[in-house]
Amino acid sequence: MTTQRKVYQDILQKIKAIIYNDGLQTGDKLPSERELSERLNAGRSSVREALRSMEMLGLIETRRGEGTFIANAKDHRLVEVIASFILKDTKSREDLLETRKLIEKDILRVACERISDEYLLRLRTMMEHKDNSSDREIFSTEFDTAFFRIIVSSTGNYLLMRLWGELADYHQTIWHHLTFRPFVYYEELIEALSTKDQEKAILLLDQYEMKRTEE
Repeated sequence: MTTQRKVYQDILQKIKAIIYNDGLQTGDKLPSERELSERLNAGRSSVREALRSMEMLGLIETRRGEGTFIANAKDHRLVEVIASFILKDTKSREDLLETRKLIEKDILRVACERISDEYLLRLRTMMEHKDNSSDREIFSTEFDTAFFRIIVSSTGNYLLMRLWGELADYHQTIWHHLTFRPFVYYEELIEALSTKDQEKAILLLDQYEMKRTEE
């Protein structure tokens, strides 16, 4: 874990401690960004990043002109479960990544059977828009998520789409820095889907496991 990542995780933990020690409940207002920065002896940019991640998790909510408040994560049990993992140790975050990968393998199995020409065209169109890259490499969690979201949608299974969507969103919250998968991964995955080759599709997922660059 890099120093910057460790500081970020420490701030998250300390903000959680402040919420607990101050006895804050759902609907209560958090201390201001400036006050948190002073209490934690941390830079405001680091505090802002931590708060942004907590908001993405549904743990807090920002109301324009009013401030930041504790949200009711229990309104969404899936959010509550996943959020509790994200703010813990490295092993828990690796568990989340493993769970996402297991679900993605099943998604590929179903997609190989159900994907239509319309969805294949959408995938190819995405690749055409990226083909102007001179090194034919893609460094974007956003692209990878958007690409696989099309595959998930092609299954027509809305519960599966929701489960995967939550995991993917929280994955980006943990590892929002760049990830790397070569251009050929996406090209070959489209080919596997178009030929309904489940074995090849799943092999590609294993072969080109996402690599995280360090911040």
